Amino acid sequence: MPKITLSYPDNREPAAFTQGELGWLPWLEPFLVEELTETHWAGLVDASRAKSPYFLLLARDPDVLQARTKTDKDIFYNTSSGLPRAERELAATATSRANGCIFCASVHSRFATQYSKRKDDVQRLLDEGVGTDIDRRWNALIAASVALTNTPIAFDHRQVEALRAAGLDDLEIVDVINGAAFFNWANRLMLSLGEPTPPAKARAVG
Repeated sequence: MPKITLSYPDNREPAAFTQGELGWLPWLEPFLVEELTETHWAGLVDASRAKSPYFLLLARDPDVLQARTKTDKDIFYNTSSGLPRAERELAATATSRANGCIFCASVHSRFATQYSKRKDDVQRLLDEGVGTDIDRRWNALIAASVALTNTPIAFDHRQVEALRAAGLDDLEIVDVINGAAFFNWANRLMLSLGEPTPPAKARAVG
């Protein structure tokens, strides 16, 4: 197998949360695109993800990757009922902010801004942290996501009652739980496998 040089001796991980587009540098060798089999392509689900070193790394276990990707897509794209897409992305952003995953926070904060048109509020969450005071509904969404992130048993009737008081119904509350719980796991996986890179290096590894 050809040797792949992945390290950047001068890489300096971004130190601030941002809505800008970042890259990601794996610490392990991802699969080579030319070595992907039909099973690997099926695991990627979306062929465009072969451009990502993260998904090429996860392609080493294509069955798990396929399950992960389908779960991800269902949580964020199946919006015919339940929580609006913007607030699903907000839950993922709050979780990523609490976990310190700068890369995931950058991705999902951009989506939260795109779908909510509330860029300044999203940026406040990134800048000030999960304790920032935005409004009743978003505060409840963020608090519920953070409770699940800190430890699942910290999420209880108090967060559910706050979400209901903010106007969420049962299906919307389930979507908050799904988005936060999934990204609590996804953040920790990404944080254990590599590091974010500045925008210029994003082009180099993309």
